[in-house]
Amino acid sequence: MTGWLLSLELLDSPVLALTAAATAQLLLIVVLPRPRHPWRFVFGAGAGAVLAFATLAVVDVTQAIGDNVLPAAGAWVSVGFAAVGLSVAGVLTRPWWRRLVALAAAALALCTTVVGVNFAYGIDHNLSAILGVQSAPAVTLPALTTDDADQTLFSSWKPPAGMPQQGMVGALSGANAIPSPGYAAREPAIYLPPAALVENPPKLPLLVFMMGQPGSPDPTSLAIALDDYAAAHQGLAPIAIVADQLTDPERDPACRDSAAYGAVSTYFNTQIPAFALAKLNIDPDPATWTIGGYSNGGSCAITWAAQHPHIWGNVIDVSGNEFPGSETVAETTAAVFGGDTAAFEASKPANVMAAAPPGAYRGHTAVFTAGSDDEEFGPGQERNARAARDAGLTVTFEKIPGAGHTGKALDQGLALSLDAMGKAWGLAPP
Repeated sequence: MTGWLLSLELLDSPVLALTAAATAQLLLIVVLPRPRHPWRFVFGAGAGAVLAFATLAVVDVTQAIGDNVLPAAGAWVSVGFAAVGLSVAGVLTRPWWRRLVALAAAALALCTTVVGVNFAYGIDHNLSAILGVQSAPAVTLPALTTDDADQTLFSSWKPPAGMPQQGMVGALSGANAIPSPGYAAREPAIYLPPAALVENPPKLPLLVFMMGQPGSPDPTSLAIALDDYAAAHQGLAPIAIVADQLTDPERDPACRDSAAYGAVSTYFNTQIPAFALAKLNIDPDPATWTIGGYSNGGSCAITWAAQHPHIWGNVIDVSGNEFPGSETVAETTAAVFGGDTAAFEASKPANVMAAAPPGAYRGHTAVFTAGSDDEEFGPGQERNARAARDAGLTVTFEKIPGAGHTGKALDQGLALSLDAMGKAWGLAPP
């Protein structure tokens, strides 16, 4: 029951409409039967709205979420707080049944507010992603095949009868857990495309992906995009690991091993590749390997692609920070770099690429995307795209029309990025 609730789809489902309608129904039951003090409800709703306005103002002024609250999210907060205020007035109004219904209305109004705000941002598909926990079931990995990798799968692959229509998502746990000594990684997830689920599957490209902050290794958005990609490519898509670069939604290790946050870089650039080679039916050629991420995850992706071109042949950066710690420069310099400003500057991906020897990124592909309305992260994406092109990578940069730093930028950015990577993966013709 708990797993079902944690994995309940919140974005592509009628959950928000149902909770909002149920809340409205309960509020009508509270208000319509003639109470002795009708103005109490007006005062309660008004007080809730004022509290919402004050809360939103504080969040914007302090930049508690790293940016101003989206107008749509603010509207859900305002309506939700007003509904809670009206419900509180009902709790203070006789008879007993009105108080009981009002309590239920208050609880449901809070739930609706959370679901509504989440819908406005459009990133977290379920409660487990909001809470930062893993709800996917433990995966059983297919047996390893002995066939050699074929980098022309787009022409040589023929889907066998009975191949599943969709890929499979699961948690890498138990016997299939990725070792992470020195780093408190939350449980990662894996996506296996339809072609990976057949008897004697082909060797497929590897994609290691990270979500943003706050966030968790939630595979839902990437799995949807990869299922769409596989449907258009005869079931072929990368095998994807969605891993944790944070350890906690409120912590940012800034993509670097440190005493403060643990060995995050070692985890991603040593332990995950070693696990993938030992356990997964992947092409062993790093030219088909991709490191990718969204927002905070995007900053790690471009950083590690710049630092380790011998491991990562390609990079996908969806709405990423220009460099790790861009929003908390002083704190990151102190906690992660021991106060060494020069080391912090040298670690920026543009500087790493500029300092690399000639030819270090020859044959590498990079895709950068950003919402056209994303004034905070979009300019940094453009600068990193130019730096990557100057360093010799084959670069695609795309703006998502009408998108900010929200789910629209994530979903469309993923779709664009996967399509742009087809040639490098051998899943689409040159």
